[in-house]
Amino acid sequence: MSAPEIRSLVVPPELAGTRLDVALVRLAPELTRSRVQRLVQGGHVRLAGRPAKAALRLRGGEPIELELAPEAPTDVVAQDLPLAVVYEDRDLVVLDKAAGMVVHPARGSPHSTVLNALMHRLGAESLPRLGLVHRLDKDTSGCLVVARTDPALHSLQAQWKGRTVEKIYLALCHGALAETGRLDTPYGRHPRDRTRFTGRLRSASRRALTEWRVRERFGDAATLAEVTLHTGRTHQIRVHLAEAGHPLLGDAVYGGTRREARTPEGRAARAAAAIGRQALHAARLAFDHPRTGKRLAFEAPLPADLARGLAILRGE
Repeated sequence: MSAPEIRSLVVPPELAGTRLDVALVRLAPELTRSRVQRLVQGGHVRLAGRPAKAALRLRGGEPIELELAPEAPTDVVAQDLPLAVVYEDRDLVVLDKAAGMVVHPARGSPHSTVLNALMHRLGAESLPRLGLVHRLDKDTSGCLVVARTDPALHSLQAQWKGRTVEKIYLALCHGALAETGRLDTPYGRHPRDRTRFTGRLRSASRRALTEWRVRERFGDAATLAEVTLHTGRTHQIRVHLAEAGHPLLGDAVYGGTRREARTPEGRAARAAAAIGRQALHAARLAFDHPRTGKRLAFEAPLPADLARGLAILRGE
């Protein structure tokens, strides 16, 4: 199993009086409450250098050290599933992930995931060494890298943390998006809906930085944008564009489908129906090879469903 990530946090003043487990969900919004509680119970959360209890009330200003060991998948079976392999060597695998495919087994999706497919391709003995450096949402297609060794995982994690990785997406959104833009916001779980995220928090331990430039316009109906992620928060592009007034076509969580329902005969609604999912594609990924240091760049071609949607918007 890959070595754990050690994360250092400081309790902000506004969380004074909050339980430790509740505060950790706020400080690390990608972690669920149940996982935080497992980490605390396992002694993987230290407050001022000592293991702490979940119910401990915080004062503010305390240093927290969080040991994030990758959770070992259970009952993962090898499955012969189609995988579009862009690049492969003894250190890593780069995939063009298909839309609709979950990256990692979970309670609701124990099978038919990228990990199941990689186990079949690489052999079950590879499972303890496979390291998921980043993830893509189930309905997001495109470039995904998976480490095959601990050194590769540690190198890639450091590059993600140091923001030296180039991550470029194609996003098809509603309305006439500004020619260029940059959003730098606090980021975390939505205070009323824990399944969603938001950049409209007054303060947060994490920030999200997104930049875009327009690639193609379709009047006031829709815009195809090239989006650069400088951070990699969950749902980041979907949230930032939606909260800027331009939800992705087909995005049922952040307002895209509601907008389409208002004008079901419009070009954007017809394009969204042809795509059948949120219109987001991880088009380019570039990083330094973890062993040789050579800069590698990979591109995933535009998938057929997005091409169909664009054809409708172009009137073809």
